[in-house]
Amino acid sequence: MDPVPPTHPLRRTPVQQRSAERLARILDACAELLDETGYENLSTRTVALRAGVPIGSVYRFFGNKRAMAIALAHRNLDRYTGAIAERLADLPADDWRPVVDAVLDEYLGMKRTVPGFAFVDFGVPAPPGEGPAADPNRLVAVRLTELLAGHLGLSPDPDLERVVLVAVEATDALTKLAFRADPAGDPAIVAEIRAMVHAYLARVLD
Repeated sequence: MDPVPPTHPLRRTPVQQRSAERLARILDACAELLDETGYENLSTRTVALRAGVPIGSVYRFFGNKRAMAIALAHRNLDRYTGAIAERLADLPADDWRPVVDAVLDEYLGMKRTVPGFAFVDFGVPAPPGEGPAADPNRLVAVRLTELLAGHLGLSPDPDLERVVLVAVEATDALTKLAFRADPAGDPAIVAEIRAMVHAYLARVLD
């Protein structure tokens, strides 16, 4: 079970292994049902049935399906950045391009293989009135800025974070196009995304 950051919308943080495993089953069931029914038809009851737990177990952790989807998104982000950190350990620190390729390839890999990712990748749309802190792409940019700065020996300052955020937003939009054209991600569009990200980041990282 991946650790749950304090920003997760959990009513209760699991402290025992059995409780952590039950939470993981709930999130796994949520991800599977998202692929099968979409977000609008998702319900806490169907998640409980799929996970094989009492409905009370779902409500012990989550007040509603939105909170459950947000927790799933945070788990996705934890796994994404964890996988990138592992890949960076094997990459040189004097060339940013393989690092950026690893960031993109991990994202594409999750798009292709992770249940529910098409509906809930790293966040769900924020309700009206929530500020930038609730923006999933901003959360992704903050985490990626820390990873890139640490590996490349850069300062994780607001300027770098802004550049990473723009790259994340552009990649998010164009990846949607690639997967709309091809369920596995249109290779030609993916190649254009990679070229665009390289060209954009070169002005800062070269």
